[in-house]
Amino acid sequence: MAVCVTNECVACGSCVAACPFGAIEMANETAQITEACTACGACIETCPVAAIVRDDEGQSAVVVDKDAYQGVWVYMETYEGKIRGVGHELLGQGRVLAEALGQELAAVIIGDGVEALAGEAFASSASKVYLVEGPEYQHYNTDAYTAAFTDLIKRYQPTVILMGATNDGRDLGPRVACRVGTGLTADCTNLGIDEQTGLVAWTRPAFGGNIMATILCPEHRPQMGTVRPKVFKRPEQDFSRTGEIVRVASPVSPADIRTRFVELIKVCTAACNLEEADIIVSGGRGMCGPENFCLIEDLAGVLGGAVGASRAAVDAGWKPAIHQVGQTGKTVGPKIYFACGISGAIQHLAGMSSSDIIIAINKDADAPIFKMADYGIVGDVMEVLPLLTQEFKKIKSA
Repeated sequence: MAVCVTNECVACGSCVAACPFGAIEMANETAQITEACTACGACIETCPVAAIVRDDEGQSAVVVDKDAYQGVWVYMETYEGKIRGVGHELLGQGRVLAEALGQELAAVIIGDGVEALAGEAFASSASKVYLVEGPEYQHYNTDAYTAAFTDLIKRYQPTVILMGATNDGRDLGPRVACRVGTGLTADCTNLGIDEQTGLVAWTRPAFGGNIMATILCPEHRPQMGTVRPKVFKRPEQDFSRTGEIVRVASPVSPADIRTRFVELIKVCTAACNLEEADIIVSGGRGMCGPENFCLIEDLAGVLGGAVGASRAAVDAGWKPAIHQVGQTGKTVGPKIYFACGISGAIQHLAGMSSSDIIIAINKDADAPIFKMADYGIVGDVMEVLPLLTQEFKKIKSA
């Protein structure tokens, strides 16, 4: 959708003054729309001769038969032959949505030789698994996975699709949504059902994490969104459960893929795999500098945990953004979370509040983090961390 100027323009200049983005210039006795235009419509309302219009005016809107779309789908992302944890987490919440909507819950698995993973999806409460297999899916590829997922949607028409907000999910979700002509709410931190409309209510941070926005998709199907890992708890699996496997032939040939897999280079070690970690040791502004993060890393190494950081530490350049925990970073839910030198800003708490046990270390006894913590140590983090590391080493060697 864009804004354009018709031949009725009289070069009065009203639109130039009205544009809040300075996106209109006068040239050759007519108004010219530049690339700075955001299609806000301010100029349309201002023009005295109605010479500025949207280029889609007069086109009929596509009417979607919403009743034809049935079922709640969860994309089960795989890596090295295993389902990522976020897939199971979304099946748990997908079951809640499916029951509220009176719909069937299904999992989508795409890969090479991954049929055995269907049992795990059933155990996490899926009633059906749509399975697409082929050698072209051995490694994630944008072209192949987009084509396969789009084909599934056009064939079976689900009403809701949930994906993990992982690197691959953030790549796949928007492309699929564009192909099928629907919207997508990215990086959701909560899901529910809107009582008035019966639509999925997608909640996500907006304006830099300062507010939470709830988004609905009333006119298009399927309703799609990506959800951050660890937002929802992984359900207890019941491996006695069974379901239907729908095998779908791959619509992709190797010639359709524009890229070639050369090599997988792992740049993220266990120390920065926050989404899957059972123990996370995070440092904040109280670490006073990047050189002191070795204390965080030492404790994480002894406990076999991952290293996290607050936004303040990341913004200061002390740790890469891949370690950031919080509303604008990663949402985590480990069994144990150490908050070291972290005051407890609301944005950080939103990213780790679902942790089973929170241990806070801060020299400020009034720091907000202590209100969230299960255990607290009031003291200098530079002195406390070496002592903790030393004691855990003794316990492990005993």
